Amino acid sequence: MDAELTVDTPTGRLRGAPAPRSQTGTVLLHQGIPYAAAPFGEHRFAAPAPPEPVDGVRDCTTPGPPAPQGGLLVGAARWTPDTPLECLVLNVWSSARAGQDAPVLVWIHGGAYLAGSASQPTYDGTSLAETGLVVVGINYRVGFEGFGHVPERPDNRGLLDQIAALRWVRDHIRAFGGDPGNVTVAGESAGAGSVAALMAMPGARGLFHRAIAHSTPGDVVRTETARLVSERFAEVLGVPLEAEALAALPPEKILAATDEVLTHTDSSGRRNRSMTCFAPVVGGPELPEAPLEAVARGQARDIDLLTGHNMHEYRLFSELVQNVYVDGEEALQRKCARLGLGPGEVAAYREAHPGLSLRDLYVRIMGEAVFGEFTLRLAETHAAAGGHAHVFRLALESPALGGRLGACHALDLPFAFGTLESELGAFLLDGAPTDTHRALSRRLMDAWHDFAATGDAGWPPVTTGATPVKVWDEADELHAHDPSPTREIWRGIDLAPK
Repeated sequence: MDAELTVDTPTGRLRGAPAPRSQTGTVLLHQGIPYAAAPFGEHRFAAPAPPEPVDGVRDCTTPGPPAPQGGLLVGAARWTPDTPLECLVLNVWSSARAGQDAPVLVWIHGGAYLAGSASQPTYDGTSLAETGLVVVGINYRVGFEGFGHVPERPDNRGLLDQIAALRWVRDHIRAFGGDPGNVTVAGESAGAGSVAALMAMPGARGLFHRAIAHSTPGDVVRTETARLVSERFAEVLGVPLEAEALAALPPEKILAATDEVLTHTDSSGRRNRSMTCFAPVVGGPELPEAPLEAVARGQARDIDLLTGHNMHEYRLFSELVQNVYVDGEEALQRKCARLGLGPGEVAAYREAHPGLSLRDLYVRIMGEAVFGEFTLRLAETHAAAGGHAHVFRLALESPALGGRLGACHALDLPFAFGTLESELGAFLLDGAPTDTHRALSRRLMDAWHDFAATGDAGWPPVTTGATPVKVWDEADELHAHDPSPTREIWRGIDLAPK
């Protein structure tokens, strides 16, 4: 039995275990596989370096450590100063065997570029592996370690980690039954933002062939803005903004500064459309131009795209995380002006949603400002440049908190992974899933599988003249044209990096 669990890779032998959630008993799970060296010591704030070679058979039966992160966000992985620092690891779920060349899906977790781990129960890849995919979940550096601007060090180190993981997949995945010539990268929230960035990064070219992006934030920043954030970090930490001084600090000290820095980002003290102080940095050799600009030039036209968002994205934050107040019409206009919306656009929103209170109207606007508009514009820009893109919208509403969450941010995750019984799934579904929930999960997983296998999600792609939208709900709908009443409001709004 041990021989059946051991995979021979180009860089050593890896022993896994049967995936505990496998209904068929065919899925093997290999966890905590290093794809790069620990990003500390001589590798602190540097591009990822190769891992130490395997000596004998490496035991891959337990999760690897998460990247350093605080407890600022719901879903943050548990990390303490005693957690090992060998965090650049990945997991592989597969029911395929060497030589079968199954399609590969590489999952990039979200978490506002501040938190997250591939080993979170919501991201268990067992059910997707049972559809015939080889599923890879990756850790990467988050927070200042991954996205802080450090002079004389590369920006976007978290994205460079992701590229290193994709190189590992290219070189090793055939040993797990996967096809290195048919790789899909997928992510949600900051993971989807990472996917969009990878589509624009020269270093990622040729490493993947399709992309799935759920709830893509349009948050990317210029180098100057990233430097302002890091200057604030250095001020809080009491050190100069220099690589040597910052590298001398333990990660927990930098994490302790993050909460204060979150309230300060650019020269005006705020970043539009942002809930984090970090984002992909545009302007350096790693990411020379913003994703939308690169996609518009046709740089990613050979990459098939499946993208979409949830109907009420921002309610996850307004009902659980933030105290959202809109104290009158003037306050609404002021808040919306920061998003680029003038009085005319706000009036058009009110006409489109006449029954909403000022607060609820603002929450609706924020969902589209932070996630919805960029997601759709990415698909339409890709199609206009000759690419192939499918669009969805999740309309199924969460029953939790008396229905206040609606079709909120992250509701799609337990459906897409078939992890409805996970802690997140149980919370969002307010208990055990129904047969209706299970059926929707199966449809969504099938769409992921079909898209990863063939590039066809099962409904018409975007064209230069129309944006067909598949609406996921208890009973799905297909619209030949995007039915959203507010898309025209955003047509002239600039989504360029700040």
